[in-house]
Amino acid sequence: MDSPDLKAPQHYINRELSFLEFNHRVLAQAFDESVPLLERLRFLCISCSNLDEFFEIRVAGLKQLQELGGGPLPADGLSVDEQLAAIHDRATRLVAEQYRCLNELLLPALAAEGVPLLEPPDWTPEARAWLEQYFEREVEPVLSPLGLDPARPFPRIQNKSLNFIVRLEGKDAFDRDSELAIVQAPRSLPRVVPLPGVGGTRGCVLLSTIVQAFVHKLFTGITVIGCYQFRLTRNSDLFVDEEEIDDLRRALEGELAHRRYGSAVRLETSSDCPADMVKFLQAQFSSASLDTYPVDGPVNLNRLSAVYDLVQRPDLKYPIFTPGIPKRLAGNPDLFAAIRHKDLLLHHPYQSFVPVMDLVRQAAADPQVLAIKQTLYRAGHDSPLVDALVSAAQAGKDVTVIVELRARFDEEANIELSNRLQEAGAHVMYGVVGYKTHAKLLLVVRREAEGIRRYCHLGTGNYHPRSARQYTDYGLFTCNDEIGHDVHELFLQLTSLTQTPRLKRLTQSPFGMHEMILGKLAREAEHARAGRPARVIAKMNALVDAQSIEALYRASRAGVKIDLIVRGVCALRPGIPGVSENITVRSIVGRFLEHSRVFYFENAGAAELYCASADWMERNFFRRVEVAFPILRRNHLERICRDLDLCLADNCQAWKLRADGEYERVARGAAPPVSAQGELLATYAAGSPLSV
Repeated sequence: MDSPDLKAPQHYINRELSFLEFNHRVLAQAFDESVPLLERLRFLCISCSNLDEFFEIRVAGLKQLQELGGGPLPADGLSVDEQLAAIHDRATRLVAEQYRCLNELLLPALAAEGVPLLEPPDWTPEARAWLEQYFEREVEPVLSPLGLDPARPFPRIQNKSLNFIVRLEGKDAFDRDSELAIVQAPRSLPRVVPLPGVGGTRGCVLLSTIVQAFVHKLFTGITVIGCYQFRLTRNSDLFVDEEEIDDLRRALEGELAHRRYGSAVRLETSSDCPADMVKFLQAQFSSASLDTYPVDGPVNLNRLSAVYDLVQRPDLKYPIFTPGIPKRLAGNPDLFAAIRHKDLLLHHPYQSFVPVMDLVRQAAADPQVLAIKQTLYRAGHDSPLVDALVSAAQAGKDVTVIVELRARFDEEANIELSNRLQEAGAHVMYGVVGYKTHAKLLLVVRREAEGIRRYCHLGTGNYHPRSARQYTDYGLFTCNDEIGHDVHELFLQLTSLTQTPRLKRLTQSPFGMHEMILGKLAREAEHARAGRPARVIAKMNALVDAQSIEALYRASRAGVKIDLIVRGVCALRPGIPGVSENITVRSIVGRFLEHSRVFYFENAGAAELYCASADWMERNFFRRVEVAFPILRRNHLERICRDLDLCLADNCQAWKLRADGEYERVARGAAPPVSAQGELLATYAAGSPLSV
């Protein structure tokens, strides 16, 4: 029988459509009645935020290609026009599901729990009077209605801002006919307003509802015929020609100001907006009907996340948990001594991120510490870790920080923290021209009686304390000489002009990680053909790289059992006879965002396991600085393998990818429930005797 063409387009799933399938799985959490009610609302908001970014970056990129006449075909073979049409069809269905979830399920359930989102028919006279006063006192002073006529052109609309198009009738003070006006809601106004129990009425009211109810107050002597919400999504990708600039930070600061007014990629209008007004808006933004999405409710569901914070109802949220601390670190001991004793492995958020921050704090105060070096991709505003680095620099330590200014949507925060660090005396670098620094590395150089020792932390996730409470990631503390040597060499590469270092234990992108992955998959295939034990388990956020997928297909054809745990985008089709029948793909979507990257190779019984900062995507392999690090201690390897087995046994929050590109929930049947995240919470919760 002839070998199948492993590069054939029918063996690949389109990346953009795979993302929309992932967002459908996120939205499914909002439909799930086993999830606490306010958490369901939060998942709905996350699905909206995800879709926003998808249009701002991915759809925007496709539209740019469309304007240029197309681009290279992806592995699945869909042209740009075909992708945009398929995206519109799938996104339209997704948006309809979002608003069905809100209107038919969540709003009635919230009202039943005493947390109503009130519409004007629900307002008591006392509530209406209070809201009218609120409008006059807090809202009207910052609104600037803009009439439209030849002397007053259509205003610039900011990216993702809340706007209203108002139809009017009558003449203004200059005896001009008034037909249309635009009202823009400033971002400074809260989008959800709690009612303070006025007239016994409690609940929340959306700013959009308040504006629509009292918009007539903005047009004295003119009749308001209708007021309709709309929202524009713009291209938010930043372009900086790094080869042509002298100062990356200044260039990015300039680009950030333009992000709010990039080219239009999506128009959302309220479903009651008349067709002629929709066409008028489309004409203003040169937006085709393919880019327009009518919605049955507020145009920005993500703003409903404010309800989650306003409503203090622990019974409607996930139970609070306290991340565990390994027994060896209990009582805030000397971290250097603990790491010298043996490597430490932490699994966030089940285990606390505090030891990572404590390492920097202790290093800042320790007179034996000579230098601290760290990469920062996302750290967030007011980061205590950055505070510790500032303290270290002010204490006279040699502090070097690689700040990735181009971390998407964190550019502004990263510019601010780089300024803080520089003012404190730290050496701040912005990585390598043309490559994002995505590796998660921390190095502390300490003088001890035996000589200079390097203490390292390597992770799969960002040095972001808030994310560490929400994302699942692994972090390794070690003072292994070979790993310390490699981390030192990588920092030299990032801060100075050196050749590609010879690494002893770590593997780096863009030099070698891709080859390492392909080589180990080929080795597993050889083991399988020779009858030796062969298996691959890979956990990641995204699997897109066509060469890696082809290598997985070859290994599957050789008889290697392959289990992939891919949270988001997956371009591989499992279960194709003769191609991928030995491959399973599952996705876990639950309370925490699955973020860790772990690669297990059975290797004929001599198992190898790597944790990494990189997904299997071309950008991670070729356009980013990434690091994969081996798990050397046997008990750590076995522990991560148990975690992977839990993910593969999950029948509560797991989805299985079919060969047709659709996902279906893993059926529990008569089996007892297994929740990987729930089991890990119970295992590592505060008070657990686990010591690692």
